[in-house]
Amino acid sequence: MEQKKYIITQEFVGKRIDKIISIEEDISRTTVQRLIEESKILLNGKKTKPSYIVQLDDEIVIFEDEPKETNLKPEDIPLDIIYEDDDILVVNKQKGLVVHPGNGNPNGTLVNAVMAHCKEGLSGIGGEIRPGIVHRIDKDTSGLLIIAKNDKAHINLSEQIKNHEVKKTYIALVRGRMKENQATIDMPIARSQKDRTKMAVSRNGKNAVTHIKVLQKFDEYTLLEVNIETGRTHQIRVHLSQIGYPIVGDMVYSNGKNPFGVVGQMLHSSKLEFVHPITGEKMKLEAELPKYFEEVLEKIRN
Repeated sequence: MEQKKYIITQEFVGKRIDKIISIEEDISRTTVQRLIEESKILLNGKKTKPSYIVQLDDEIVIFEDEPKETNLKPEDIPLDIIYEDDDILVVNKQKGLVVHPGNGNPNGTLVNAVMAHCKEGLSGIGGEIRPGIVHRIDKDTSGLLIIAKNDKAHINLSEQIKNHEVKKTYIALVRGRMKENQATIDMPIARSQKDRTKMAVSRNGKNAVTHIKVLQKFDEYTLLEVNIETGRTHQIRVHLSQIGYPIVGDMVYSNGKNPFGVVGQMLHSSKLEFVHPITGEKMKLEAELPKYFEEVLEKIRN
C-alpha cells in the first residue's frame, strides 16, 4: 500500500483535517472521514478524528488503496488521429468526449476508444482507468492529446510536462473586447472552498501561469491564442474568467449565455510542441479548429 505524507505549514493551521485533505486530494469529505475511521489517514502516527484542528508541523500520512481491477472495454468510437507510431498516439479529441472513465462516466470515453484502436497495448503507469493517459483536457475542450503506448514513452513525456518542456497552445473565444494585445496571468489556483466541483484563484493555491495573445478583436468578443506554463485543472477557464473575459459557452465559470447556442467552453488545444520520447525528434503538431468553432467566428465576423 502506497502512502502520501503532508507536513502542516502555517497556511493550514487552524483548519479541520478532513477539510484540508478533501481539498488537497480532490476527494469528498465523506471519503476522507471513512479513510480516517479505517485508520488509512494517520496524524503524527496515530488515529485521529475528522474534526481535529491541525497544528503547525503536524504530520499527516495517507495510505492509498491499491487500484482495483476494472472492466474497461474497448469501444468503437471514431478517433481523429493526427500522428501515430509504435510509441505514441496523438489525437484531436472532439468536444463532449470525456478523456477517461470516472464517476458518472464508466464508458464511452477516449480511453475506451484508444483501447479499441491500440490492440497491442498502452502504458500502464496511469493505472487501471487511465491506460496511456499522460495529460488531460476537459470534456468540452477539443483538440490535441498525447497517448503513450508504453511505459518508457509515458515516463519521458511525464518528465517533459513536469519540467514545462511541452508547449501547449490553445485558441479561445472570450466574451468582451480585450483592451490589451497580450498579457500574462500569474495567479495561483486551488479547489474552490465554496464549491468542490470548481477551481478558483486562491493565494493558498498552486502556481499557475497563463500567457494570452489577441488574434482578433470584435465588438463584444475577442479571439485569443493561449499558452500555459502550468497545467492546473481548469486553468485557462479560471484565469480568463477571473480577469473579466470568460470563455464563450463555459457553463461553470461564466453564466454560459451566448447568442450562438454553444454549450461548453469554446476552447481548442490547437498546437503541441514536444520532443519525441524515444527518437528525440522535435515534434510540432497542429489541429484545425472544429467546424462549429469556425461557424461561430463566421457569424461574428458577419
